[in-house]
Amino acid sequence: MMASGEENLVYEILSGDVNAYAPLVKRYQKPIFNLMLRMTGSEQDALDLTQETFVRAYEKLDRFNPSAPFFPWLYTMGLNLARDFLRRAKRSPMEAYESENSFFEEIDQDDRLADQTDIQEVLEGLQTLPVDYREALLLRFHEGLSISEVASALGLSASAAKMRIHRGLLKLRQLLGKQRIQDRV
Repeated sequence: MMASGEENLVYEILSGDVNAYAPLVKRYQKPIFNLMLRMTGSEQDALDLTQETFVRAYEKLDRFNPSAPFFPWLYTMGLNLARDFLRRAKRSPMEAYESENSFFEEIDQDDRLADQTDIQEVLEGLQTLPVDYREALLLRFHEGLSISEVASALGLSASAAKMRIHRGLLKLRQLLGKQRIQDRV
């Protein structure tokens, strides 16, 4: 459920107060920019897509259910814009995590994966995962979304989101295990 402060902001915006949108932009600008940077690998494209996400969200705010969480709705919109951009540009998503250690700290707390491997190996493993698994893992561990918020952002049921995260972690562990074996040979 959306925080009552956000719910009030949405109602104010829908009632014509355009300035009420600024706190939502300020609150979610960084996570949306980080998404775009990871997807495109380009700071300029990330800036443009971040702005486009907030413009599009503002334009479609009348379609948003104020009793639902705002961030997963916004994130989904941004994710779709990034996918469309990459499709038009005929590029695949690039990961740009070098300066973002919080992702690994989250995994470490939840999974102890970071204790077992080098960060560079995890980065390389993430890049080789199918986009569906990578997105689910990023939403859960980097963005800190709950399972239900991940499900909402990806348009899945909660059990499907949980399964996608679980399978993504399994694939990542398998990839990292194979890499270690190959490094020793």
